[in-house]
Formats: sequence, C-alpha cells, structure tokens
Amino acid sequence: MPDMVTPAPTQTGYWTEERLMMRDMARDFAMNEVLPVANKLDPEKGDIPQDLIDKMGELGFFGILIPEEYGGLGLGYFEYCIVAEELSRAWMCAGSIIARGNTFYRSIPARNETEKREKIALMAEGKYLGAMAMSEPNAGSDVASITCRARRENDDWVVTGNKYWCTFADRANFLNVVCRTDTDPNAPRWAGLTSIMFEKKPGTFPKGVSSASIPKIGYFGWKTFELAFDEARTPALPSREFDGGAFKAIASGLEGARAHTAARSIGLAQAALEDAIAFSKERVQFGQPISDFQAIRFKLATMATEIEAARQLMYHVCNEIDSGRRCDKEAAMVKYYAAEMAERTTSEALQILGGAGYTTLHAVERYWRDARLTKIFEGSSEIQQRIISDAILGKPTKT
Repeated sequence: MPDMVTPAPTQTGYWTEERLMMRDMARDFAMNEVLPVANKLDPEKGDIPQDLIDKMGELGFFGILIPEEYGGLGLGYFEYCIVAEELSRAWMCAGSIIARGNTFYRSIPARNETEKREKIALMAEGKYLGAMAMSEPNAGSDVASITCRARRENDDWVVTGNKYWCTFADRANFLNVVCRTDTDPNAPRWAGLTSIMFEKKPGTFPKGVSSASIPKIGYFGWKTFELAFDEARTPALPSREFDGGAFKAIASGLEGARAHTAARSIGLAQAALEDAIAFSKERVQFGQPISDFQAIRFKLATMATEIEAARQLMYHVCNEIDSGRRCDKEAAMVKYYAAEMAERTTSEALQILGGAGYTTLHAVERYWRDARLTKIFEGSSEIQQRIISDAILGKPTKT
C-alpha cells in the first residue's frame, strides 16, 4: 500500500499536535506491523497473533478512552476513531479489537474497587479483554427480544439460552452476556435485561457453555461463535449494568459504537483507494497507464470525495460525543453513510484492478469483503435510516 495520498491536515480546527502525532503513530504501526501480518494471515483465515495484540497494548491503543486514574490515556472518541481508522486501513480486525478494552472497562467484573482498578489497568495494556454475547438466533437489531434467561441462586447467576455473533469469545478473559432476568409480562420488552459476566481463561469456555465457530466470508483475524448456555453458573458481581438496566446501558453507548464503525469503514475505503491509485499508475493498456483514462480518473475522484465527506462527518460526530452533546441522529448518519460508502468504494477499487482484484493476491478483495459487513453490524443500514427518519419526521403515525 502506498503512502497517504491526501495531504496531512493543518493544526487547525479539530487537530492538535498531539492528535497528529497519535494519528501518525497509528498509521506507521498499521503499515509496518499490521499490514504484512494481514496480507499473510487473512487469506489463510488466520487469527491475529498475540504478539501483535501485545504491541498494540504497549502503544496504549486499548486504553485510549480509559481514564488516566485507571491506567489509560484518558482521551476521547476523536483519538479513538482516528486510531481505529488507521488500523483498519491494514486489517479491520485490528481496528475492531481495540474496542475490547476501550468500551468494556465500565462493565468489568470485580468484587471491589481494588480488583476493579487492577483489571482495568491490565485492560488498558491489552492484557484483560472482553467479548460481547448479546445477539441471539432470533434477536439481532431487536435487542428487546432477547430470550436467554438468568436466575439468581444465592450468590450466583444461572444462565440458560443461546447467543450468536460472539466475536473473540474464545480468546477473551471474560464474556459480557446480556440475559433476561425479569419475567414480568406487564413490563416493557426492553426492561429486565441484565449484563452478566463470565470470567474465564483465554482459549477456554466456562463450564456449562458450549461453542461452535460460525463460518464467515470475511472479517477474518478472529473467530465468531454461537454459544449455548446450559445452566451455566457465574458469581453475581456488581457492574454498571445493574439488574434490569442493561438495555439503557447498551443504548447509551451506541453513539460511540457507530462512530467507531464509521472509522473502520473509512479506513477500509482509504486503503482500497490507495491500492487502486497505485495499480492504475502501474497498469498499462493501449500503450498508456490506465490512470490516464478519464473513466478511471473520475472513479478515483468520486471515491476520494466520498471518503473525505465521511471522514469530516465522523470528526464532527466524535467532537460532539467528546463535548457531551447528544448526537444520536448524526451518529446514525455517519455510520450509515460511511458503511454504504465503503462498500461502493471498495467495489470500485476492485473494478479498477479488474481480474487482479478478484484474487487473494491483492488486499482489495479483503477490504471489499470486510466493508460489506459494516452495513450489517452495529445496527444495519436500515436501522440507521429508521433512526434518521424518525429524527426528522417523528415516529410513524399509528393506524
């Protein structure tokens, strides 16, 4: 992949010297450390190596959002998303895995404050990471339809049910399992959901939990599982997602999650653009490089414009989140636009490479496969359109 083709931003507006340094550090690491590993392992459907995770931890990537008092960097979503974008330019799983620390520290399982601090400090170093078990075979975007149940027996939770799309569940140090704990038929569907923590050793699953790896067409670098809980027991430890409050806790983090997905989408699109530019200059047809042909030039111009539009919207959303202002509509917009843009852009890049793009000899096919997923996870494009339309039109009129 060639160097960045767009000029570096000046130190105005959103940019500070510290942010520029962090962006450049993440870019150098992505290009020099992550990309070679991705190019080797992704075609083999291999997992991201532990030593690469350790290096990311040493650079502080898992603790960007974690407060300094707990051993993190104490920064904001702007920094978090510029790092995620750069890492995703090499391998989307690398841009994604940092969420296993940054967004999990608030719900970390701990018996007391001392244990909590110790675990969060390890999390900031990438040494204590979590995995989310929320979706189910019949509950994806409709979180309120979760049926996996948990009941209290003395000091334990006992969990029974199935979970789906649990990425990194095998290598995580703990599972955050969203369960239904209130069976009141008169309560709202979203009420009575509780996040229950299962601690475990990486490479294993807790007693009473069986797993099956889900075959995917992309998003390699880590495995995604279906989990079955059969009277699985775990200590009832205090967490932010107190009994019955998981739905609101999940909803409160959606703005940041959508900005993070936008960042990953933009990283994929930028990588595809850069590869397409390099190829167009090298590929000669009819006696001249195809970059001389207007059809190719206009494709590249459109791709670059859409990437930059998504990036600037992402910066705005991150700034709003860090400023404490509500931006659920704008977060839905950037997630929707960036994901749709990433699929278009990576597809156009593959088209520019022609037959070469349809091989695993070039990374463009990886960006294309991974970009397709961004339209589905963290709330599908259709869910984002519903949020946006409700914000500008109000809820649909009931008949």
